[in-house]
Amino acid sequence: MQIRTLALSLLFAANIAAAAPAVYEIDPNHTYPSFEADHMGGLSVWRGKFDRTSGKVVLDKAKGEGSVEANIDVASIDYGLKALDEKARSNELFDAKKFPRAVYKGKLVDFVDGAPTRVAGELTLHGVNRPLDLKINSFKCMPHPLNQRDYCGADALATFDRAAFGIDAGKDYGFKMDVTIRIQVEAVRVQESTQIHK
Repeated sequence: MQIRTLALSLLFAANIAAAAPAVYEIDPNHTYPSFEADHMGGLSVWRGKFDRTSGKVVLDKAKGEGSVEANIDVASIDYGLKALDEKARSNELFDAKKFPRAVYKGKLVDFVDGAPTRVAGELTLHGVNRPLDLKINSFKCMPHPLNQRDYCGADALATFDRAAFGIDAGKDYGFKMDVTIRIQVEAVRVQESTQIHK
């Protein structure tokens, strides 16, 4: 009787563990948020990316829910042109010394065939916090080829008004304020014994 009770208890615990949300740590070597911004009212489009991002994704596949948090180092901005990078870090644009991080937090929603298609969230940028939803164009999980842990990746995007975040440089010269941000993210599942609960 005791053996049967123990077996049932172990099975129950295993089912709970299997159903628990999984925590994934963002892989900074495969995650590079990028953006597109107007130059001179349609003359051209400037493109850049951020080279340092950290954060986590929590995913409950069984329930069809989850969350994401991405912390972007603003000073890591990279246009591919040093002079422009320095200008972007200055108080004329991002003011990286005063506002060193941009943070995106949201809930994974609108699951289709087990994968989310949207993030309902908010962006904190330049000291301003505003709602911003991301459209998820692709989402996939698979075993990592090297460590055999679950690995998830996504490609998401949104367009927002940068002036609404207090970044309106160039507006008087006819620059369009709309900016499209694209978040290319990959994250590896944290082992159960080392999962961080926040």
